[in-house]
Amino acid sequence: MSLDPIYYVISWILLRWHSLWDAIGIPDGRVIGTNWAWILAIFFLVVTLRVILFPVFVKQIKSQRAIQALQPKVKALQEKHKGDRETLQKEMMELYRVEKANPLMGCLPMFLQIPVFFGLFHVLQHLDPTISDANKQLYGWPLEQFNSAAVAHLFNAPISAKFGSSSAELAALNADGLTVKILAAVLVLIMMATTFLTQRQMILKTGWAEDPQQLMIQRLMLYGIPFTLLFSGALFPIGVVIYWVTNNLFTLAQQQWVLRKFPPPAMANKGGSTARPATGTKTAGTAKNPVQPARTGGLFGRKPATPEPTSPVVDTKALAPKPGAKPVNPKKGARPANKPKG
Repeated sequence: MSLDPIYYVISWILLRWHSLWDAIGIPDGRVIGTNWAWILAIFFLVVTLRVILFPVFVKQIKSQRAIQALQPKVKALQEKHKGDRETLQKEMMELYRVEKANPLMGCLPMFLQIPVFFGLFHVLQHLDPTISDANKQLYGWPLEQFNSAAVAHLFNAPISAKFGSSSAELAALNADGLTVKILAAVLVLIMMATTFLTQRQMILKTGWAEDPQQLMIQRLMLYGIPFTLLFSGALFPIGVVIYWVTNNLFTLAQQQWVLRKFPPPAMANKGGSTARPATGTKTAGTAKNPVQPARTGGLFGRKPATPEPTSPVVDTKALAPKPGAKPVNPKKGARPANKPKG
């Protein structure tokens, strides 16, 4: 399947935003080593796409909460089919079907953005000032705007360059290799950190899953994706990294707004359902009820086997009357231990 339609759409959005900033009066020339009209065009490309995907994001939140509400039933199935993984998987899939909960909905916004990411990657890779004028006008690019974008910079580093650019590629862009590597490395680290924070924010707000498959997906997205960016980020043009970082920052703000306006329902701690762990280190099954009520019956909320006495211990042997002695009144026997023996 050809991605040409995506290349045309991304190019069209970038060109429209660049034309808008140019009409407003933002110069095409560099200010502080940056062509701000093109940087802002990439930034608002993110805004445009996020606005389009906002309804999908809301569906993602609703799906995650539906799955969260099913955790008591999932827990019951895990107990019922302990040791029979095949039957457990069939029962859980049937449960999700009946309740109309889709575990993959949590990944849908990311999957929808993958073609956009590859499209932007290709478009920025295409911004090569050495290609022919005919190729420069592919995907609806006017020749003048292509030449302007091909030499666009962020802090003196071309947005079409990358950390792993060869010497020949840097020479064609008239770029300094050290400047490109430093800026690309800083942006890749920011990209990794913001990717981790977006996933962590969502998990802490919606809770860790008890379903092993969902838990594996959560861990993969939280730790796996940021780690892979450490290596794949070297292949991304700086413009793509700008897009990714901007997208992450927008996601953080959007998630915070949505989760405050539509907070996840409090999970009833019945039947062993698991509430949200505070640190994300405890997984399903490690605690039947992480949110513990006030302890009223001793350690771990259970009544101790030997309750502590509520009155002072009395030495009954000392109070017992001696053979042949007069009985001792306990109320007046405040000093039985000091009574002389005789």
